[in-house]
Amino acid sequence: MASTFDISPERRASSLHYYYRQLIVTPPPVTKRDADLTGKTAIITGANGGIGLEVARQLLDLGAKVIITTRSVSKGEAARQELSKGRDLPSQDAIQVWPLDLSSYDSILAFVERAKILDNLDIAVLNAGVFKLAETFDPATGYEEAVQVNYLSTILLTILLLPIMKAKNSRNSTPILPAFKEKVQHWDFAENYRTSKLLGQLFLTELAKRVDPSDVVLDWANPGFCTSDLGRETSGLIRFLFRIQKTVLAWPCEKGARTLVHAVTTLGRDAHGQFVEDAKIQPGPVLIYKPEGSRLAKQLYEDTLAELEFAAVRGIVDELVRSK
Repeated sequence: MASTFDISPERRASSLHYYYRQLIVTPPPVTKRDADLTGKTAIITGANGGIGLEVARQLLDLGAKVIITTRSVSKGEAARQELSKGRDLPSQDAIQVWPLDLSSYDSILAFVERAKILDNLDIAVLNAGVFKLAETFDPATGYEEAVQVNYLSTILLTILLLPIMKAKNSRNSTPILPAFKEKVQHWDFAENYRTSKLLGQLFLTELAKRVDPSDVVLDWANPGFCTSDLGRETSGLIRFLFRIQKTVLAWPCEKGARTLVHAVTTLGRDAHGQFVEDAKIQPGPVLIYKPEGSRLAKQLYEDTLAELEFAAVRGIVDELVRSK
């Protein structure tokens, strides 16, 4: 992992820098001169609206075929129609809608089986996520829902797609994960959402060490606070305050999507295992650079592979390591 940046991890994580980013910074758009994706295929999860829809739009502008995923077929078809407006599409399958429910392991496995028949798969933007106001648990796995969808299911999909993308590219301590099956005494929905995302970053730092960037580039991109529907489940005072914050600070989804598009186009292998923000490689969370963070990442990596072993994920990763 790179250790030299133009800003320290502590400063980047500060509230002052957050407000600076949201109010001042504008990631530049990616043009076809920067990255021509003609002939490339991209999967974008959670693309029926918000940031995912904008990522799909920008990748289409660069010439890619896109596969957008959604839990709702009707919403997916509406998104396909929206993306098709005003476009002279090169083929009937330039925009495809595939069903995917990240709260269901069966849905993920079926999605991956379908992906295996693609002629090529070059880009995967795993954008789908949930932001839960109430503390709820997945009935199938027992994990808190944000941790289930934003972390476990997303990591499972990541690992299962790795060998497809490679082939078709034109412990002595208490386990960490079981804690997310227990109710907490004082529920903090915002803190829980951040935790579910941090888990993904910790895991990615370990996974990236084992995957050759010449096969697949893995990075973690932050689009910033945008006017998406992520807070759709809020209500009452929380909804009112959230709307005020959106009005003052939130970026248009088109602007936030630019960073995700840069992450999968212009930054290349330099971004492998890195955190991408404002269209640049940036320092990640402070914890990642501390010995405790390194220990937690290694432990979380082992815990997660054990949790997802029903899908033979360890064998997939081991095969990628052997082929480096």
